[in-house]
Amino acid sequence: MILFVSGRSDIPTYYPKWFYNRVKEGFVDTRNPFNPKLVSRIYFKNVDMIVFCSKNVHPLLPYLDEIQNILNNIQFVFHLTLTPYNEDIEPIIAKSKKIIIEDINFLAKKYGKDNIFIRYDPILKNKRYTIAFHLKAFNKLLPLIKYSTENIVISFVDYYKNTIKNNDFLNLESFSTSDYKLIGENFSKIAHLYKINIFTCGEKENLTEYGFDKGACISKEFVLKILNKSGKEIRLKRQTFRKDNKFSCNCVQMVDIGAYNSCLSFCKYCYANYSENEVLFNFKNHDDNSSLLIGKVNEDDIIKERK
Repeated sequence: MILFVSGRSDIPTYYPKWFYNRVKEGFVDTRNPFNPKLVSRIYFKNVDMIVFCSKNVHPLLPYLDEIQNILNNIQFVFHLTLTPYNEDIEPIIAKSKKIIIEDINFLAKKYGKDNIFIRYDPILKNKRYTIAFHLKAFNKLLPLIKYSTENIVISFVDYYKNTIKNNDFLNLESFSTSDYKLIGENFSKIAHLYKINIFTCGEKENLTEYGFDKGACISKEFVLKILNKSGKEIRLKRQTFRKDNKFSCNCVQMVDIGAYNSCLSFCKYCYANYSENEVLFNFKNHDDNSSLLIGKVNEDDIIKERK
């Protein structure tokens, strides 16, 4: 099993002690977002890999060594988002970019650069954040992390509930064919100059015609490469949430233990939040000692072990 920590919330940033407590307890529970009475129980003894997905992994670092000592047979992979936006788009994270880069370099030395994925995600376009802005920012970014990753994933902004709600503020502009060409050719040239693979995942515009590599956030080939080091027999399934072949996601199936509307970064483009009031309500209902990220298990919940 591959545990995703998490695509629904930034657990390393805001809930690291909770995750550490779950590791000590040996299991974690997660609600089905489409059937809230159904709770999956995951025992860490059944986990082969943990993918930490975060915009600011720094609060997790004090717990990592002890987590690693407890889960000594589990592989750690880090998907770390690093974008060039200021506080108008990322009101909390924008203040921590220097620390984020330092942590990326630290984790690469500790776990190996092949286990570090950088996400330049999402790319949005408006009068302030133009294509020229992104080309300049990407060119400035890569020398800072050139020894700390082998893979960069990019995506383009999607119109989720939160994005639509904030669009009067974001003033998003559509991408033209020439925009995709400029990003594709220039980003691939810069990445390959530093011997870094660059690709999209689940995007209509995969940019391979402009020099991008074919890849996925967590591909079958990558997982087999990492886990075969342990000598385990691994069976993998693909993710099932994107079935349209045009926008197919080539990632392997992962189990997400997060909860929507629980990330306090309040990024204006976020797909996992759509109500700041609900985020604040959920945060108040978080307990570091609960098996669930938000709230507690109720008597009428149906708990099923996820294997």
